[in-house]
This record gives sequence, structure tokens and C-alpha cells, in this order.
Amino acid sequence: MKISIIIPTYNEAANIAGLVKDLFRYAGDQPVEVIVSDGGSNDATMEIAAQAGASVLKSSKPGRAAQMNYASNFAHGDVLYFVHADVGINPDYFKDIEQAVSEGFDAGCYRFRFGSSRAILKINNYFTRFDRLMCRGGDQTLFVTRKLFSQLNGFNEYYTIMEDYDIIIRIWKMARFKIIPKEVIVSARKYENNSWLRVQLANLTAFTMFYLKKEPASIALKYKSMLDYR
Repeated sequence: MKISIIIPTYNEAANIAGLVKDLFRYAGDQPVEVIVSDGGSNDATMEIAAQAGASVLKSSKPGRAAQMNYASNFAHGDVLYFVHADVGINPDYFKDIEQAVSEGFDAGCYRFRFGSSRAILKINNYFTRFDRLMCRGGDQTLFVTRKLFSQLNGFNEYYTIMEDYDIIIRIWKMARFKIIPKEVIVSARKYENNSWLRVQLANLTAFTMFYLKKEPASIALKYKSMLDYR
């Protein structure tokens, strides 16, 4: 089994080299390819990713959904593994995904924990073990077999935000979904300038707007207005 890791990027020069190197290092001799799909970075993301060993593409359209779909057209793996650039990958990812697929799961994700010692963030960590939509998110990473991804017609590019929730809903209707009982490490940078409660309110607002089928642009505008991005 070959895994194609797809990383959508936009100005991730500070994170991308470490992630790409970790993906290759943890895979060892297992067959993987790492594809970085860039959305128009104006920093050195693409050059740094290429130096680290990734195949680098400039997406025909910006936006995570479009970038991930674009990269999938160039992927050769039996399984596509979508990873955000600021995630700390689990060292066992190849073995874990291979085992999940062998057990009949065509898609799945990890739990997460924040890369922060703040005790209150453990609440968020805990709830990622549950099989509920509000407990999911693209920062938990997502693996999907190529066959299922094709049947789903990929990510819905209408969703310039919340694309991960949309595809998981559609996966649940078609296939078995595995929550791997291990963790990836997620950046806590949102919490540097925002209280825990403020971030939860912003997340809940965005999720509610998505559930009510509000336009993605209005969800993104509302979400950003509720948080301090200094």
C-alpha cells in the first residue's frame, strides 16, 4: 500500500520543512509521497518544501478544498492522507492507516491534543475521541482511500471554510470511519491572543452557521470577526 500525503499551504514557511521531514522519517522504508499544494504563498513555503523532499504544486485555485483536490490529481497512492501544515504528525501514521484500511475502514482521522500545557485545553483534547461531527476537524488529519475519494468527487470546493465537515458527513453515508485512538499535535496559536471561551464561541458559531447552510464566505467573515489574529 502506498500513501500520498497531501498538504495544502499558504505562507507556512515556518512549519513546512519540519512536517515534510517528519513524514518521510516516520515512514521509514514504507512507500509514501508528500505533495505540497500551495495556494499562492508570498513567503518561501514552496522552496522550503521542495528542499525538504516534497513534490510541490501551485494550485490552480486558492482555498484548502481546491488545493487538496488539485494535488489529488497528481497523487499515486492507494490512500490519500490530508494533513494541515501546522500539525505535529503521529510517528506511527503509516502503520496506523495501513491497519485501519486492512480492517475495512476506508477513511478516518486521529484524535488530537494541543501543543500547549494549558490545562483547560485538555477539555478539547478529550472530546476528539467521540464520533460526533462537532468533535471532528481537518487539523485531526484525514485519510481516505483513493477509491472512496473518487466516489465522493473529492472535497466540495464551494466550502472555502468547513470543507472538512462537509466531506466527513458524506463519508459517513458511504463508508466506515475510523477514529485512530492516538493523537496528532495541533497548534494552539489561536489561544495566544484569545480566551478559551472566546474560541469555543467562535467555533460554535461557525458550526451552527454551517449546519444552517449559510454561505461559506459569511461563515468565514463572522468567524474572523470574533477572534483576535494579531
